Amino acid sequence: MKTFLRQQLARYADRLGELEFLLSRPDIMNDMAQFLLLSREHTEVAAVASRWQRYQQREADLAAATELLASSTDDADMAALAQEEMTDAQAELQQLETELQRMLLPKDPDDARNAFVEIRAGTGGDESALFAADLARMYLRYCERRGWRPEIISESASELGGYKEVVIKVDGDHVYGALKFESGGHRVQRVPVTETQGRIHTSACTVAVLAEPDEAEAIRINPSDLRIDTYRASGAGGQHINKTDSAVRITHLPTGIVAECQDGRSQHSNKAQALKVLTARIQEKDRSERAAKDAAERKSLVGSGDRSDRIRTYNFPQGRLTDHRINLTLYKLLAIMEGDLDDVVNALQAHEAAAQLAALELHQLGSEQVATRAV
Repeated sequence: MKTFLRQQLARYADRLGELEFLLSRPDIMNDMAQFLLLSREHTEVAAVASRWQRYQQREADLAAATELLASSTDDADMAALAQEEMTDAQAELQQLETELQRMLLPKDPDDARNAFVEIRAGTGGDESALFAADLARMYLRYCERRGWRPEIISESASELGGYKEVVIKVDGDHVYGALKFESGGHRVQRVPVTETQGRIHTSACTVAVLAEPDEAEAIRINPSDLRIDTYRASGAGGQHINKTDSAVRITHLPTGIVAECQDGRSQHSNKAQALKVLTARIQEKDRSERAAKDAAERKSLVGSGDRSDRIRTYNFPQGRLTDHRINLTLYKLLAIMEGDLDDVVNALQAHEAAAQLAALELHQLGSEQVATRAV
């Protein structure tokens, strides 16, 4: 294990002692807000400290087994026992190091949130709209595999059965953390159903994944900054949808950001859902602007999340998916379009973790250099 990681982990053991002392103080115990805050930190720190303690124990076991093996040249049974212990210790140490690295990485507080997945047809006309529908189906299938609860809350259908735009709300465990790298431009290469001469066409869609805001975030929008319009929902939906103005469109006047919802059974529910989408879009705009101002931070991410970025190509003639950000190529496109996205999501998360770990090491090195110059 690298020295800088050991230094980071040693601090967790020290902090655990500090937290246990603080939580035993009467004044902290009487301040419920402070007590809960420190208790949550104690839980996180204790988890890291206990794994670090286990790592150190297994290092000691490995050293003892190595010494035993060296002194057991005349005892085959003892040598075999020492070798077995060395193998077990090395395997567990590798696993523990991976876990500890992951636990040390900075956490995005939004990763645990639900998310909105927005898909919009781009260049390519009807074929782009059909591809948007294919992407929506892919994400819906992936959600089913993960046990999440997806719901289409807004859609604008095209003439051939695709989507000009569709918004899916996904409820579940760590949805945003898994889907956030889907934001960007998705390009498809295939023979469209409208093509009579068998030529391969290229078209594109954009995907934006937004973290669902905290309930308290909605009240921060000044009601006077909103224009709320109601209208009759379009498309299939039965007599209720066709006869009432239940669809809602909300415009945030300062930014021009618009959100709408038409799939709920009442104007009230559609308004509440549209307000959530609007808030998520405003937050994402703020997030993107902050990221754009920090070039160093952007380099540490898998992608900027800018919707104009071309992040992925779906090549149907070759059965190939390529994610251009991490040079990942998989020849299992049909399975992926059926929702088998685990290999893609895991690779993107692993790439981000490696980048964060490198940034953490670089920061530690910089701090040590500053301290050395100060001395």
